Amino acid sequence: MSAVHPTTEPGSQPAGLVADLRREADRLGFARLGIAPADPARRPPFVHEAFRRWLDAGLAGVMEPWLREHEPLRRDARALLDDARSVIMLATDYATTADDAGGGAGRGRVARYAWGDDYHDLLRARVNDLAAWLEERLPGCRTRGFIDSAPFSEREYGWLAGLGWIGKNTLLIDPQSGSYFFLTVLLTTADLPADLPLEVDHCGSCTACLDACPTQAFVGPRVLDAARCISGLTIEDHGPVEPALRVGLGDWLFGCDVCQEVCPWNRHAPGSAEPTFQPRGSASLALAELLALDEAGFRARFRGTPLWRAKRRGLVRSAALVLGNRPDPASADALIAALTDGDVVVRGAAAWALGRWIAAGVLVDRCRAALVARTTLEGDADVSREIGEALSGGAGWEPTG
Repeated sequence: MSAVHPTTEPGSQPAGLVADLRREADRLGFARLGIAPADPARRPPFVHEAFRRWLDAGLAGVMEPWLREHEPLRRDARALLDDARSVIMLATDYATTADDAGGGAGRGRVARYAWGDDYHDLLRARVNDLAAWLEERLPGCRTRGFIDSAPFSEREYGWLAGLGWIGKNTLLIDPQSGSYFFLTVLLTTADLPADLPLEVDHCGSCTACLDACPTQAFVGPRVLDAARCISGLTIEDHGPVEPALRVGLGDWLFGCDVCQEVCPWNRHAPGSAEPTFQPRGSASLALAELLALDEAGFRARFRGTPLWRAKRRGLVRSAALVLGNRPDPASADALIAALTDGDVVVRGAAAWALGRWIAAGVLVDRCRAALVARTTLEGDADVSREIGEALSGGAGWEPTG
Protein backbone atom coordinates (compact mmCIF):
# COMPACT_ATOMS: atom_id res chain seq x y z
CA MET A 1 0.00 0.00 0.00
CA SER A 2 1.06 3.58 -0.53
CA ALA A 3 2.87 5.12 2.41
CA VAL A 4 0.96 7.61 4.55
CA HIS A 5 2.72 10.90 5.24
CA PRO A 6 0.74 12.79 7.87
CA THR A 7 3.21 15.67 8.01
CA THR A 8 3.53 17.75 4.87
CA GLU A 9 4.38 21.26 3.84
CA PRO A 10 1.42 23.26 2.51
CA GLY A 11 0.67 23.52 -1.21
CA SER A 12 -2.05 25.21 -3.20
CA GLN A 13 -3.93 21.99 -4.05
CA PRO A 14 -6.45 20.45 -1.62
CA ALA A 15 -5.31 17.60 0.59
CA GLY A 16 -8.06 15.42 -0.86
CA LEU A 17 -6.33 15.48 -4.24
CA VAL A 18 -3.10 14.12 -2.77
CA ALA A 19 -5.01 11.33 -0.99
CA ASP A 20 -6.64 10.41 -4.28
CA LEU A 21 -3.24 10.59 -6.00
CA ARG A 22 -1.82 8.11 -3.51
CA ARG A 23 -4.74 5.75 -4.04
CA GLU A 24 -4.35 5.93 -7.81
CA ALA A 25 -0.60 5.29 -7.57
CA ASP A 26 -1.34 2.27 -5.40
CA ARG A 27 -3.93 1.00 -7.87
CA LEU A 28 -1.40 1.25 -10.68
CA GLY A 29 1.09 -0.87 -8.75
CA PHE A 30 3.43 1.64 -7.10
CA ALA A 31 4.29 0.70 -3.52
CA ARG A 32 4.96 4.14 -2.05
CA LEU A 33 4.62 7.78 -3.05
CA GLY A 34 6.27 10.93 -1.76
CA ILE A 35 6.20 14.54 -2.92
CA ALA A 36 9.08 17.03 -2.97
CA PRO A 37 9.18 20.66 -4.10
CA ALA A 38 10.68 21.33 -7.54
CA ASP A 39 11.94 24.79 -6.60
CA PRO A 40 15.73 24.52 -6.11
CA ALA A 41 15.50 27.19 -3.42
CA ARG A 42 13.68 24.61 -1.29
CA ARG A 43 16.34 21.97 -1.94
CA PRO A 44 19.26 21.93 0.50
CA PRO A 45 22.29 23.34 -1.38
CA PHE A 46 24.61 20.63 -0.07
CA VAL A 47 22.79 18.03 -2.17
CA HIS A 48 24.00 19.29 -5.53
CA GLU A 49 27.30 20.46 -4.08
CA ALA A 50 28.04 16.91 -2.96
CA PHE A 51 27.37 15.68 -6.49
CA ARG A 52 29.70 18.29 -7.94
CA ARG A 53 32.48 17.37 -5.52
CA TRP A 54 32.05 13.71 -6.37
CA LEU A 55 32.20 14.45 -10.08
CA ASP A 56 35.24 16.72 -9.74
CA ALA A 57 37.01 14.06 -7.68
CA GLY A 58 36.98 11.77 -10.72
CA LEU A 59 34.79 9.11 -9.12
CA ALA A 60 32.17 8.77 -11.86
CA GLY A 61 33.95 6.12 -13.92
CA VAL A 62 32.91 5.71 -17.54
CA MET A 63 29.75 7.74 -16.92
CA GLU A 64 31.79 10.89 -16.22
CA PRO A 65 31.43 12.52 -19.69
CA TRP A 66 27.64 12.11 -19.72
CA LEU A 67 27.20 13.19 -16.11
CA ARG A 68 29.41 16.24 -16.56
CA GLU A 69 27.69 17.29 -19.77
CA HIS A 70 24.27 17.15 -18.15
CA GLU A 71 25.29 18.37 -14.70
CA PRO A 72 23.64 21.80 -15.18
CA LEU A 73 20.27 20.10 -15.74
CA ARG A 74 20.50 18.37 -12.36
CA ARG A 75 20.58 21.67 -10.50
CA ASP A 76 16.95 22.52 -11.21
CA ALA A 77 14.07 20.12 -11.90
CA ARG A 78 12.47 22.89 -13.95
CA ALA A 79 15.13 22.33 -16.59
CA LEU A 80 13.27 19.12 -17.44
CA LEU A 81 9.76 20.61 -17.22
CA ASP A 82 9.12 24.33 -17.50
CA ASP A 83 7.29 25.75 -14.48
CA ALA A 84 7.48 22.47 -12.56
CA ARG A 85 6.26 23.00 -9.00
CA SER A 86 6.29 19.48 -7.57
CA VAL A 87 8.29 16.26 -7.90
CA ILE A 88 6.27 13.10 -7.30
CA MET A 89 8.57 10.22 -6.36
CA LEU A 90 7.30 6.67 -6.67
CA ALA A 91 8.83 3.48 -5.25
CA THR A 92 8.29 -0.01 -6.66
CA ASP A 93 9.59 -3.05 -4.75
CA TYR A 94 11.35 -5.59 -6.95
CA ALA A 95 12.80 -8.25 -4.64
CA THR A 96 12.02 -11.73 -5.94
CA THR A 97 13.52 -15.11 -5.02
CA ALA A 98 15.19 -17.86 -7.02
CA ASP A 99 16.75 -21.20 -6.11
CA ASP A 100 19.87 -20.53 -8.19
CA ALA A 101 20.43 -16.92 -7.10
CA GLY A 102 23.77 -17.91 -5.59
CA GLY A 103 25.14 -19.13 -8.89
CA GLY A 104 27.20 -22.34 -8.93
CA ALA A 105 29.82 -24.11 -11.01
CA GLY A 106 30.02 -22.63 -14.47
CA ARG A 107 27.40 -19.96 -13.72
CA GLY A 108 27.50 -16.21 -13.18
CA ARG A 109 25.39 -14.21 -10.75
CA VAL A 110 23.07 -11.42 -11.85
CA ALA A 111 21.87 -8.55 -9.66
CA ARG A 112 18.36 -9.14 -8.40
CA TYR A 113 16.85 -6.16 -10.20
CA ALA A 114 17.82 -7.68 -13.56
CA TRP A 115 16.36 -11.16 -13.17
CA GLY A 116 13.23 -10.41 -15.15
CA ASP A 117 12.15 -8.26 -18.07
CA ASP A 118 13.12 -4.64 -18.55
CA TYR A 119 11.51 -2.72 -15.70
CA HIS A 120 11.59 0.49 -17.72
CA ASP A 121 8.69 -0.63 -19.92
CA LEU A 122 6.41 -1.49 -17.00
CA LEU A 123 7.19 1.57 -14.89
CA ARG A 124 7.07 3.96 -17.85
CA ALA A 125 3.56 2.76 -18.66
CA ARG A 126 2.49 3.13 -15.04
CA VAL A 127 3.87 6.64 -14.61
CA ASN A 128 2.31 7.72 -17.90
CA ASP A 129 -1.05 6.44 -16.66
CA LEU A 130 -0.59 8.35 -13.40
CA ALA A 131 0.33 11.49 -15.36
CA ALA A 132 -2.81 11.18 -17.47
CA TRP A 133 -4.92 10.78 -14.32
CA LEU A 134 -3.42 13.92 -12.75
CA GLU A 135 -3.84 15.99 -15.90
CA GLU A 136 -7.48 14.94 -16.06
CA ARG A 137 -8.04 15.87 -12.43
CA LEU A 138 -6.26 19.20 -12.85
CA PRO A 139 -6.99 20.51 -16.36
CA GLY A 140 -4.16 22.72 -17.54
CA CYS A 141 -1.43 21.13 -15.42
CA ARG A 142 1.48 19.55 -17.25
CA THR A 143 3.57 16.51 -16.35
CA ARG A 144 6.68 14.62 -17.36
CA GLY A 145 7.47 11.13 -16.13
CA PHE A 146 10.64 9.06 -16.42
CA ILE A 147 12.49 6.13 -14.91
CA ASP A 148 16.30 6.66 -14.68
CA SER A 149 16.33 8.02 -18.23
CA ALA A 150 16.98 11.71 -17.57
CA PRO A 151 19.69 13.74 -15.79
CA PHE A 152 17.89 13.85 -12.47
CA SER A 153 18.89 13.16 -8.86
CA GLU A 154 16.34 10.45 -8.10
CA ARG A 155 17.82 9.37 -4.77
CA GLU A 156 18.10 12.91 -3.42
CA TYR A 157 14.53 13.74 -4.40
CA GLY A 158 13.42 10.40 -2.97
CA TRP A 159 14.95 11.54 0.31
CA LEU A 160 13.35 14.98 0.05
CA ALA A 161 10.01 13.27 -0.61
CA GLY A 162 10.28 11.25 2.60
CA LEU A 163 10.83 7.84 0.99
CA GLY A 164 13.93 7.04 3.04
CA TRP A 165 17.43 8.16 3.90
CA ILE A 166 20.58 7.83 1.81
CA GLY A 167 22.61 5.00 3.33
CA LYS A 168 26.34 4.59 3.58
CA ASN A 169 26.16 2.42 0.46
CA THR A 170 24.75 5.49 -1.39
CA LEU A 171 21.35 3.81 -1.86
CA LEU A 172 18.02 5.16 -0.68
CA ILE A 173 16.84 3.01 2.23
CA ASP A 174 13.27 2.89 3.50
CA PRO A 175 13.02 2.00 7.23
CA GLN A 176 10.21 -0.48 6.53
CA SER A 177 11.14 -1.68 3.05
CA GLY A 178 14.93 -1.66 2.77
CA SER A 179 16.51 -0.72 -0.55
CA TYR A 180 15.29 -3.25 -3.11
CA PHE A 181 13.08 -0.83 -5.00
CA PHE A 182 13.01 1.21 -8.19
CA LEU A 183 12.41 4.96 -8.20
CA THR A 184 10.16 6.57 -10.78
CA VAL A 185 9.76 10.34 -11.21
CA LEU A 186 6.71 12.38 -12.17
CA LEU A 187 7.31 16.12 -12.52
CA THR A 188 4.26 18.33 -12.54
CA THR A 189 3.34 21.99 -12.71
CA ALA A 190 0.74 21.33 -10.00
CA ASP A 191 1.69 22.79 -6.62
CA LEU A 192 1.22 19.83 -4.28
CA PRO A 193 1.90 19.75 -0.53
CA ALA A 194 5.40 18.36 -0.02
CA ASP A 195 6.32 15.55 2.34
CA LEU A 196 9.16 16.12 4.75
CA PRO A 197 12.54 14.43 4.35
CA LEU A 198 13.65 11.74 6.76
CA GLU A 199 16.23 13.51 8.89
CA VAL A 200 17.46 10.54 10.93
CA ASP A 201 20.51 8.59 9.72
CA HIS A 202 19.45 5.05 10.54
CA CYS A 203 22.80 3.59 9.44
CA GLY A 204 24.24 4.58 12.80
CA SER A 205 27.67 3.07 13.38
CA CYS A 206 27.08 0.15 10.99
CA THR A 207 29.71 -0.25 8.25
CA ALA A 208 28.63 -3.66 6.91
CA CYS A 209 28.27 -2.41 3.34
CA LEU A 210 31.60 -0.59 3.34
CA ASP A 211 33.41 -3.60 4.77
CA ALA A 212 31.83 -6.18 2.45
CA CYS A 213 32.47 -4.49 -0.91
CA PRO A 214 34.65 -6.96 -2.87
CA THR A 215 36.46 -4.23 -4.80
CA GLN A 216 36.64 -1.67 -1.97
CA ALA A 217 34.65 0.76 -4.09
CA PHE A 218 33.60 2.98 -1.18
CA VAL A 219 35.97 5.88 -0.62
CA GLY A 220 34.04 6.55 2.57
CA PRO A 221 30.46 6.52 3.83
CA ARG A 222 28.14 7.62 1.02
CA VAL A 223 31.05 8.14 -1.40
CA LEU A 224 31.34 5.56 -4.18
CA ASP A 225 34.16 5.22 -6.68
CA ALA A 226 32.14 4.08 -9.70
CA ALA A 227 35.31 2.99 -11.49
CA ARG A 228 35.73 0.28 -8.83
CA CYS A 229 32.08 -0.65 -8.36
CA ILE A 230 31.19 -4.10 -9.71
CA SER A 231 27.86 -2.80 -11.01
CA GLY A 232 29.62 -0.03 -12.92
CA LEU A 233 32.27 -2.41 -14.25
CA THR A 234 29.84 -5.07 -15.45
CA ILE A 235 27.01 -2.88 -16.70
CA GLU A 236 28.34 0.47 -17.88
CA ASP A 237 32.00 -0.29 -18.65
CA HIS A 238 32.35 -2.44 -21.77
CA GLY A 239 36.13 -2.24 -22.07
CA PRO A 240 38.93 -4.22 -20.41
CA VAL A 241 38.59 -4.38 -16.64
CA GLU A 242 41.57 -3.13 -14.67
CA PRO A 243 43.60 -6.25 -13.75
CA ALA A 244 43.67 -5.32 -10.06
CA LEU A 245 39.85 -5.39 -9.95
CA ARG A 246 39.17 -8.62 -11.83
CA VAL A 247 39.46 -10.98 -8.89
CA GLY A 248 37.06 -8.78 -6.92
CA LEU A 249 34.31 -9.50 -9.45
CA GLY A 250 34.07 -13.01 -8.02
CA ASP A 251 31.15 -14.66 -9.80
CA TRP A 252 29.22 -11.45 -10.45
CA LEU A 253 28.40 -11.40 -14.14
CA PHE A 254 26.02 -8.44 -14.27
CA GLY A 255 25.61 -5.99 -11.43
CA CYS A 256 26.18 -6.70 -7.75
CA ASP A 257 23.99 -6.92 -4.66
CA VAL A 258 26.65 -7.34 -1.97
CA CYS A 259 26.13 -3.97 -0.26
CA GLN A 260 22.39 -4.64 -0.20
CA GLU A 261 22.66 -8.27 0.88
CA VAL A 262 24.62 -7.34 4.00
CA CYS A 263 22.44 -4.35 4.91
CA PRO A 264 20.41 -5.09 8.08
CA TRP A 265 17.52 -3.01 6.76
CA ASN A 266 16.95 -5.53 3.95
CA ARG A 267 16.28 -8.43 6.30
CA HIS A 268 12.58 -7.78 6.05
CA ALA A 269 12.42 -6.17 2.61
CA PRO A 270 9.05 -6.87 1.01
CA GLY A 271 9.00 -9.31 -1.86
CA SER A 272 7.38 -8.73 -5.22
CA ALA A 273 4.86 -10.88 -7.06
CA GLU A 274 5.05 -8.65 -10.15
CA PRO A 275 5.41 -11.03 -13.17
CA THR A 276 7.77 -8.62 -14.94
CA PHE A 277 10.35 -8.94 -12.17
CA GLN A 278 10.32 -12.73 -11.91
CA PRO A 279 13.41 -14.60 -13.17
CA ARG A 280 13.40 -15.49 -16.83
CA GLY A 281 13.78 -19.16 -16.03
CA SER A 282 17.00 -18.67 -14.08
CA ALA A 283 18.58 -16.01 -11.87
CA SER A 284 22.12 -17.05 -12.77
CA LEU A 285 23.49 -17.70 -16.25
CA ALA A 286 25.56 -20.48 -17.76
CA LEU A 287 28.90 -18.93 -18.68
CA ALA A 288 29.77 -21.34 -21.49
CA GLU A 289 26.50 -20.48 -23.22
CA LEU A 290 27.28 -16.78 -23.00
CA LEU A 291 30.76 -17.24 -24.44
CA ALA A 292 29.22 -18.98 -27.45
CA LEU A 293 26.83 -16.12 -28.24
CA ASP A 294 27.45 -14.07 -31.34
CA GLU A 295 25.91 -10.62 -31.77
CA ALA A 296 22.68 -12.00 -33.23
CA GLY A 297 22.41 -14.56 -30.46
CA PHE A 298 22.94 -11.89 -27.82
CA ARG A 299 20.21 -9.71 -29.33
CA ALA A 300 17.76 -12.59 -29.54
CA ARG A 301 18.32 -13.67 -25.96
CA PHE A 302 18.64 -10.41 -24.07
CA ARG A 303 16.62 -7.79 -25.93
CA GLY A 304 13.90 -6.59 -23.58
CA THR A 305 15.93 -7.36 -20.43
CA PRO A 306 18.18 -5.16 -18.28
CA LEU A 307 21.19 -7.22 -19.42
CA TRP A 308 20.89 -5.57 -22.83
CA ARG A 309 22.71 -2.55 -21.39
CA ALA A 310 25.96 -4.50 -20.94
CA LYS A 311 26.06 -5.16 -24.68
CA ARG A 312 27.45 -8.37 -26.08
CA ARG A 313 31.05 -7.27 -25.50
CA GLY A 314 30.57 -6.44 -21.83
CA LEU A 315 28.54 -9.52 -20.94
CA VAL A 316 30.77 -12.05 -22.73
CA ARG A 317 33.91 -10.36 -21.36
CA SER A 318 32.51 -10.65 -17.84
CA ALA A 319 31.64 -14.31 -18.43
CA ALA A 320 35.30 -15.00 -19.20
CA LEU A 321 36.47 -13.09 -16.12
CA VAL A 322 34.08 -15.01 -13.87
CA LEU A 323 35.46 -18.27 -15.22
CA GLY A 324 38.92 -16.97 -14.38
CA ASN A 325 37.79 -16.51 -10.80
CA ARG A 326 35.78 -19.74 -10.59
CA PRO A 327 37.40 -22.36 -12.89
CA ASP A 328 34.93 -24.86 -14.31
CA PRO A 329 36.49 -27.62 -16.41
CA ALA A 330 33.15 -28.28 -18.09
CA SER A 331 33.39 -24.77 -19.59
CA ALA A 332 36.93 -25.22 -20.92
CA ASP A 333 35.93 -25.62 -24.57
CA ALA A 334 33.96 -22.38 -24.53
CA LEU A 335 36.69 -20.43 -22.75
CA ILE A 336 39.42 -21.64 -25.10
CA ALA A 337 37.22 -20.85 -28.10
CA ALA A 338 36.87 -17.29 -26.77
CA LEU A 339 40.57 -16.79 -27.54
CA THR A 340 39.50 -16.50 -31.19
CA ASP A 341 36.51 -14.23 -30.55
CA GLY A 342 36.15 -11.33 -32.95
CA ASP A 343 36.23 -8.82 -30.09
CA VAL A 344 39.63 -7.93 -28.67
CA VAL A 345 38.19 -7.25 -25.20
CA VAL A 346 36.69 -10.73 -25.04
CA ARG A 347 39.93 -12.31 -26.25
CA GLY A 348 41.93 -10.45 -23.62
CA ALA A 349 39.58 -11.55 -20.84
CA ALA A 350 39.74 -15.17 -22.03
CA ALA A 351 43.55 -15.08 -22.02
CA TRP A 352 43.58 -13.73 -18.47
CA ALA A 353 41.12 -16.40 -17.34
CA LEU A 354 43.19 -19.22 -18.85
CA GLY A 355 46.25 -17.84 -17.10
CA ARG A 356 44.34 -18.04 -13.83
CA TRP A 357 43.47 -21.66 -14.55
CA ILE A 358 47.13 -22.44 -15.13
CA ALA A 359 48.08 -20.75 -11.87
CA ALA A 360 45.35 -22.71 -10.08
CA GLY A 361 46.54 -26.02 -11.56
CA VAL A 362 43.37 -26.57 -13.62
CA LEU A 363 43.83 -28.22 -17.04
CA VAL A 364 47.30 -26.71 -17.15
CA ASP A 365 48.62 -28.42 -20.28
CA ARG A 366 45.49 -27.74 -22.28
CA CYS A 367 45.26 -24.08 -21.25
CA ARG A 368 48.93 -23.50 -21.93
CA ALA A 369 48.72 -25.16 -25.35
CA ALA A 370 45.76 -22.97 -26.31
CA LEU A 371 47.55 -19.79 -25.28
CA VAL A 372 50.75 -20.76 -27.08
CA ALA A 373 48.81 -21.59 -30.25
CA ARG A 374 47.15 -18.18 -30.14
CA THR A 375 50.43 -16.35 -29.64
CA THR A 376 51.46 -16.50 -33.30
CA LEU A 377 47.98 -15.62 -34.56
CA GLU A 378 47.08 -12.69 -32.32
CA GLY A 379 47.31 -9.32 -34.03
CA ASP A 380 46.30 -7.04 -31.17
CA ALA A 381 49.08 -5.76 -28.91
CA ASP A 382 46.96 -5.62 -25.76
CA VAL A 383 45.70 -9.17 -26.20
CA SER A 384 49.22 -10.37 -26.93
CA ARG A 385 50.32 -8.80 -23.68
CA GLU A 386 47.51 -10.59 -21.82
CA ILE A 387 48.59 -13.89 -23.37
CA GLY A 388 52.22 -13.31 -22.45
CA GLU A 389 51.34 -12.47 -18.85
CA ALA A 390 49.06 -15.50 -18.62
CA LEU A 391 51.83 -17.81 -19.81
CA SER A 392 54.37 -16.24 -17.45
CA GLY A 393 52.13 -16.63 -14.43
CA GLY A 394 51.32 -12.93 -14.26
CA ALA A 395 47.62 -13.64 -13.70
CA GLY A 396 48.44 -15.35 -10.42
CA TRP A 397 45.95 -17.29 -8.36
CA GLU A 398 44.09 -16.57 -5.18
CA PRO A 399 40.67 -17.98 -4.40
CA THR A 400 37.78 -15.55 -4.55
CA GLY A 401 35.13 -15.25 -1.87
